[in-house]
Amino acid sequence: QVQLVESGGGAVQAGGSLRLSCAASGGTVSTYHMGWFRQAPGKEREFVAAISRIGGATYYADSVKGRFTMSRDNAKNTLYLQMNSLKPDDTAVYYCAGKNSGNYSIWTNYPYWGQGTQVTVSS
Repeated sequence: QVQLVESGGGAVQAGGSLRLSCAASGGTVSTYHMGWFRQAPGKEREFVAAISRIGGATYYADSVKGRFTMSRDNAKNTLYLQMNSLKPDDTAVYYCAGKNSGNYSIWTNYPYWGQGTQVTVSS
């Protein structure tokens, strides 16, 4: 099964940018539907973005649409989440995840998860 490792988190001021990476091993990211989720303290895990294994179509939560871009580098077997115009509300642990089927926005449909990377946005 695929193993996922996120990196690229950190602390940034509002309006800044970060790029998260998710390196895969034991499997190929292009053969899974992949997603990014986030969880802030005391809140439910929420959908951020997803990319389909078929055609590479991308989907975004309304809260990040126009600011975040998800991409996939098949040669590097790595996913990316480019985050621009960051807001304090974006502060959370960000996770990448993989699945074979099911609604892309529901985190319980994803059996494969990374350990997460912290993103902190200050005002």
